Formats: sequence, structure tokens, C-alpha cells
Amino acid sequence: MNVKPEIVLIGGGGHCHSVLDVIELEDKYNIKGIIDNNLPLNHNVLDYKVIGKDIDIPELAKDHVYFLITVGQIKSYSIRLKLAEFLKTHECKLASVVSPRAYISKYAKIGVGTVVLHNAFVNANVKIGDHCIINTGADIEHDSIIGDFCHISTGAIVNGDCIIEDGCFLGSNSTISNGKIIIKNSVIGAGNFYK
Repeated sequence: MNVKPEIVLIGGGGHCHSVLDVIELEDKYNIKGIIDNNLPLNHNVLDYKVIGKDIDIPELAKDHVYFLITVGQIKSYSIRLKLAEFLKTHECKLASVVSPRAYISKYAKIGVGTVVLHNAFVNANVKIGDHCIINTGADIEHDSIIGDFCHISTGAIVNGDCIIEDGCFLGSNSTISNGKIIIKNSVIGAGNFYK
């Protein structure tokens, strides 16, 4: 009998709620609990408990658990970057989580610490970096490259041959035309069409 590895989620807000749903459906990890600096110990986040704060990560890492950053990313990724650097410093194991309701081409590559939510579509020869959020219903088309710490929001479309550099935020229902480059740390607002 295979024992599923344990996972600890860092951040207990709304994005965490969505990721918990994906982890349950994927059924790859047992959820040990949530780390959150702003919630009290034993606070319920859906069906799971807050088990500590960021300072508890090194001790939890001794139990060989996996970690996933579930702090959301609206425009700025600074908190997620700080957490990722802390995890790296303490040689923590990182999870990637992909909804079984998403389509991921067998020719696509997805980095560590990245989450792909329900009904997202990742086409052939796409490369997605580390610690990204590919949100519900996002569509990333063939041969596109998504850098590290990007958030492709709900319903956003990245057409073929695009490069989305590190730290970009693409708002809900935004559309990027074929072959475009979105420079590092850019914010594309919800519903905008970048052509």
C-alpha cells in the first residue's frame, strides 16, 4: 500500500480554499494543515487546521512534508517570493498541484511550487515556471513560456508563442495576442486585450 506524502499549505485565505479543493480531488497528498501568520492556532480553514506560523516551517520540514505557497497573488508577488526564498533556505520539499479537471499536454512542462486549477488548459510545448498560479479556466496556448511567480487569472488567455516574463499578473478574462512578450513584473488588467 502506497502512503501518500503529507503537504503543508502556507497561507489560509481565499486562494488556499481553491487549492485545497484541487488537492483533495487530485488525491496525491495528505493535507497535514495550514501555516498562517494571521490566523490563530487550530483555526479551521475549510476542513483543515492552522498548525503554525512561518517560523514553524523549519521544524515541519524535518518531517519530510511537502510545502506549497497558497498566499494569493493580486498584482504583486513579493510575499510569495519571500516565502519561496525562506523555503529554499531551509531546503524544504516543494509540491506542484494540478487539478485532474485541467488539461495539461504531455509536451508541457510545469515548474515546482506551481498550482494549476480546475478547467485550465495548458497546450503543447508550453513551459510554466516555478511558483505560478494558473487559475480556474485559464488558457495557455502552444509554445508559450510563462516565467516564475506569474499569476494567470481566471479565464485569462495567453495565445501561442507568447513570453510572459517573471512576476507578471494577467487579470481575469484578459487576452494576450499571439507572439507577444509581456515584460517582467507587468500587470495586465482584467478584461484587457493586449495585441
